[in-house]
Amino acid sequence: MGDARSTWSGDFRPVAGGSCTRLIGRRHEREALGALVDAVRAGESRALVVSGEPGVGKTALLDWLVDETSGVRVVRATGVQAEMDLPFAALHQLLAPTLDRLDRLPAPQRDALRTFFGISPGKAPNRFFGGLAVLGLLADVAEEQPLICVIDDEQWLDRASAQVLAFVARRLERESVGLVFATRRPSRDLADLPQLVVEGLKDEDARALLDSVGTGPLDERIRDQVINETRGNPLALLELLHGMSPAEIAGGLGIQGGARPLSKKIEESFRRRIDPLPAELRRLLLLAAVDPVGDLTVLSRASALLGVPCETMTAALETGLIEVSPHVRFRHPLVRSALTSSSSPQEIRDAHRALAEATDPQQDPDRRAWHRALAATGPDEDVAEELEGSADRALARGGLTATAAFLEHAAILTPDPARRAQRMLTAACAKLDADAPLDALRLLEVAEAGPADALRTAQAEHLRGRIALEQQRMPEAARILLGAARLREPFDPALTREIYLEALVSAVMGDALDGANSFSAVVEAARNAPAAPEPPRAVDVLLDAWLARATKGYAVAGPMLAEALRMISGPDGDAGRRLVSGRAAVVLAMELWDAEASFTIATLQDRVARGTGALGQLRVALNVLGLGQVLAGEFASAREVIAEYCILTEATGNPYFPFPEMMLMAWRGQETRVRELAEVSRRAVPDQGNGAVMPFVGCMNAILHNGLGRHGEALVAARKVFEQDPCGLGPFVVPELAEAAARTGDRGTVDHVLEWLSERTRTAPTDWSRGIEARLRAFLAQGSDAEGFYQESIELLGRTRIRVELARAHLLYGEWLRREKRRADAREQLSTAHDMLAAMGADAYANRARRELLATGATARKRTDDSRKELTPQEAQITRLARAGLSNAEIGARLFISARTVQYHLRKVFLKLGISARGQLDAVLPDDGN
Repeated sequence: MGDARSTWSGDFRPVAGGSCTRLIGRRHEREALGALVDAVRAGESRALVVSGEPGVGKTALLDWLVDETSGVRVVRATGVQAEMDLPFAALHQLLAPTLDRLDRLPAPQRDALRTFFGISPGKAPNRFFGGLAVLGLLADVAEEQPLICVIDDEQWLDRASAQVLAFVARRLERESVGLVFATRRPSRDLADLPQLVVEGLKDEDARALLDSVGTGPLDERIRDQVINETRGNPLALLELLHGMSPAEIAGGLGIQGGARPLSKKIEESFRRRIDPLPAELRRLLLLAAVDPVGDLTVLSRASALLGVPCETMTAALETGLIEVSPHVRFRHPLVRSALTSSSSPQEIRDAHRALAEATDPQQDPDRRAWHRALAATGPDEDVAEELEGSADRALARGGLTATAAFLEHAAILTPDPARRAQRMLTAACAKLDADAPLDALRLLEVAEAGPADALRTAQAEHLRGRIALEQQRMPEAARILLGAARLREPFDPALTREIYLEALVSAVMGDALDGANSFSAVVEAARNAPAAPEPPRAVDVLLDAWLARATKGYAVAGPMLAEALRMISGPDGDAGRRLVSGRAAVVLAMELWDAEASFTIATLQDRVARGTGALGQLRVALNVLGLGQVLAGEFASAREVIAEYCILTEATGNPYFPFPEMMLMAWRGQETRVRELAEVSRRAVPDQGNGAVMPFVGCMNAILHNGLGRHGEALVAARKVFEQDPCGLGPFVVPELAEAAARTGDRGTVDHVLEWLSERTRTAPTDWSRGIEARLRAFLAQGSDAEGFYQESIELLGRTRIRVELARAHLLYGEWLRREKRRADAREQLSTAHDMLAAMGADAYANRARRELLATGATARKRTDDSRKELTPQEAQITRLARAGLSNAEIGARLFISARTVQYHLRKVFLKLGISARGQLDAVLPDDGN
């Protein structure tokens, strides 16, 4: 950063009349910030989180960065505690200088930002699609000049802005954009970004700073005492002695602070400066403290309403507690705290009332409503209704957190007890939608304290069950949802059936419930659900099908399950309407061994989720699509889907459920990675939710062990899963258990598994299930009968998209032929198996085929990769989308990266493939695009 990096000799020097300070020292911190700027100038993108206690100098470092950096454009925003519930307030503050470039963005991104900021009405966009729009806007600005975004007091950003900015920070690659956050303690959103911790000054620098304060010479003992008391905190060093007499300083009186937090000591120092001020001046400063915007026009109007003369602003600036640039800005956020803590509740209400009257109801109705709420002395229905209107506007902008906050305050100010309880319940629902289940539970308990009302009680129990389901407390969720269904039935029979389905799904995902609330109790209660409406919805058929499976057996349930699947996966199906139904639908497809339906449902959910911004549903769809790609033997495509799933999981901060990756690693024989992913899966859910996760882990362990030839271990893992009979896992556990049992001589287990599978193939046959059934019969048969079943298995599986099982069918047939000493025939089957498995990348099973081939006297080449396989998963995914004709902007929207980053990766791809244009991709890539 050129001359800006020169080392200065001290730390802070106050500038009279304001809060500006000159940064001295801090060489390590300045070098870290300088490295970020240099990288941005060089075309890279970087993010950095600067953290430390209040007063340690974070803002001074940001000021230095802004003032001393040249050759880049800087935009800045500061979090304000009073604005934490106003959606996208900080984001608007940061991007306001760049909004004239909105028209340069693709229409969906442009519309998302216009809706976020209330520039134009529209459907609430998903905040992560909005995050992509922010990323695109920043990249566009950086095309002209490298851009640095400076965000101070991140701990006080509104939740919507914080999530979007964290998303952008994680997606930065090659846009020439830098993001610098300053915060007291890194939030969960920022925890995985590069960190710079700012600590107190070294003793030598702290002594130099004290010497610069101008309080006269300090006794060395007193100076060391001050440094020790403040732990080298620069603001504390400057403020602790402020207002003390020379005698107090000389004697060390007032310096000892006991065990109080340092922030409290600094705040008390500011209070010592505030308390002696004239009443009119304190009134003006309090107005500024409770107004998060710092708009001089509004502040002037409010001051006039409180009888504060205009010239008082000049006196306020002279205190050094505030400055105007162009908005009112405090020397430190603790000044706000000192002002409010030194004011009476009535004085604070008067300030909010004046600000409400001074705020234009047409230009800023939400801020006016907020001030009115904080000025209220008791219940006020007019204010409550105004807050409800603000909640509606916040929801339209996608500000779920703000929606919940407005609704909660509306409920608090509602005079009528029944209406207050209903509003509080609505606020609790909004809190859950805002991904705040603990807050939702808190508000739910308040709502339940209201007057008795049967419908509201039913709604409350349903919400309580949804909260438990969201927290993965499956057995408890099922129990609560059962009660909610019974309570809701008199009011809404159709919704009651949906709640019963939620309860059943919770029970299925949670394995079994405890004690009297067993799975059978859930099923028994659901059998008494209201009759389905006419014509029945897919959710109705699905509920009846699951009940039939639990009570009447597969022979009766099979046709009903198939009909439910037909309705959901058909062109008019509603698989994308409800997430719980979508999950149940995918499990249903696996229960019926219907790979095509599973792929169809997941593809539909993927399309609906991308169109509506339902990222939770998109994560479910990507997981299913990833599993489908592995089963289809398309491992390269599976890696791309897994990469996108990882990006989405990281962007949303949700747990990583690595099901596709675990299956991929199991087929490849990567034992260490499978173990790691199993632990990741276990940690992703609480103990009560492990019933939905650990059976799948058991299936993957069985695949792994069978591939490595450890059939005894595979038998143990698969048997444990099979005995639990989890819904939807039959296609994964049956092949493993039967093969492991056959290879260890356990014919009884093979017989038992065959009986289980035959019931399903008789009721709802598919080529997949019949192909595996033929394999099991081959395990039990001998001679020509066995050979016929092996050939039938190959023929049936060849009609499906389950290529891994087709390849294994050739392998098992070849192994049987070798044991029958038919080496020539065995070589043909084993060569086919080896070539298929090696081409897929199923290394464990390919190596098994290779060993069998060697035993027949033949040879097989080990798999090698050509230079095309050197593409990273992200590069391969970008290449596939580019080959399909998507533009850079469209690819970026799919992968949550900027168009400029797409261009950067494509240049690397072209270099690796030895081409210079997209039109050449067809010539250098195989037909499948991998």
